[in-house]
Amino acid sequence: MLLTALLSPEDLDDALVTQSGRYARHDLLGWAASIAADIAGAPIVAVDAVPDATTVAAVAGGLLAGVPVVPVPPDAGVLERQHILRDSGATMLLSDDSAATDIPVVPITRTARSTVLPAPVPPTSPALVLYTSGTTGKPKGVVVSHAAIAADLDALASAWEWTPSDTLVHGLPLYHVHGLVLGALGPLRIGGRLTHTGRPSPAAYAAAPGTMYFGVPTVWSRVAADPAAARALEPARLLVSGSAPLPTPVFHALAELTGQAPVERYGMTETLITVSVRSAGERRPGSVGLPLTGIESRLIDESGAPLPADGTTIGQLQIRGATMFDGYLRDGAVVPAPLTDGWYSTGDVATIAADGWHRIVGRASTDLIKTGGYRVGAGEVEDVLLLHPAVREVAVIGLPDPDLGERITAFVVAESGPPAEADLISFVAERLAAHKRPRAVRVVEALPRNAMGKVQKARLRDV
Repeated sequence: MLLTALLSPEDLDDALVTQSGRYARHDLLGWAASIAADIAGAPIVAVDAVPDATTVAAVAGGLLAGVPVVPVPPDAGVLERQHILRDSGATMLLSDDSAATDIPVVPITRTARSTVLPAPVPPTSPALVLYTSGTTGKPKGVVVSHAAIAADLDALASAWEWTPSDTLVHGLPLYHVHGLVLGALGPLRIGGRLTHTGRPSPAAYAAAPGTMYFGVPTVWSRVAADPAAARALEPARLLVSGSAPLPTPVFHALAELTGQAPVERYGMTETLITVSVRSAGERRPGSVGLPLTGIESRLIDESGAPLPADGTTIGQLQIRGATMFDGYLRDGAVVPAPLTDGWYSTGDVATIAADGWHRIVGRASTDLIKTGGYRVGAGEVEDVLLLHPAVREVAVIGLPDPDLGERITAFVVAESGPPAEADLISFVAERLAAHKRPRAVRVVEALPRNAMGKVQKARLRDV
């Protein structure tokens, strides 16, 4: 059973604390069981993944019922939301907004609680369908099983010495691996308490006592810039950073202000978390540590030949192990994961030192932008901008930004006169999640292309 701690006979008065209230473990279980009864037998359901207790209860209900759950970002634009709901084939939506969609809506907030639990779910059953950032087009649904999530959380519990005595604090979105799988399902499997702050601000983190804090580099950058908030985290035993590389100055600032260096880890939607620094032992800036228990990693060159783990040779990172996804959801069926002898090509390039420590260098392509802890696909933003009548051609890249990590920047060839930058930014923000909007738009006469007509994005960095 994936949610072993939720089923524990020992109650916990404040197992979940959110902006809407405090929830005992048994109350949360009864809530989830009531939802499970309402959706039993459904092939797949979507959840409005707002940053509150309702999302935790709804996802837990789906997992108890053995119904795959599709988290829908609450700030998704119209096109993005429609794509996720249609592509996934969700037959109902768990939401407190009765006008949220044209498919049947099942309310999440309720007074009803159930003491009847569904039969245990086979471990190989699909648990979640998490949509990627759409690096080369529209987002794809990644199917992750109960067994993969359980294996990942157990490996992280070992690496981080995560126990039922821990209190986890974070304010991350509840529709990604970091915030949902680790940040919400982790406590429901391992035990302990979860405080979700709603938003991951330095003040909110400082006001929430905990032993573990999760954040993305943008969050930690802002915490480091607020010495009083950073010092309030001194009692914690673990500060975890992920979803993008943590800048070295932020690493050192946190270590100085809180008395401990942050722990970095690496993963992706298709593999979950596979490499991490351990809670006990060395913490190196710029490194994400060692493979978790049950995970293998290797570097290959462009021909697929293995490369040496010497700390300097850069290669394409491949991963295999128990945390791999089942495949992509397409037309109502699961297309098996593209594995070669169990190895999955991550699309990232890295170095592996002789002692096994990993350093992620970047993407093998330029189409995945990591901004504010989010992974945004350039292709998805380009597709929307091309809908604007003033845009003839467009290329989107990420440019370095001291706060966000990367700043989404659009290079536009205008149809006639130059369009207003604010108009294009708001055009995207109305159709996609707000964090996917360009932060800057540059109008150019032409996009640089090679002999085959392909846009050479690397050259745009010098424009």
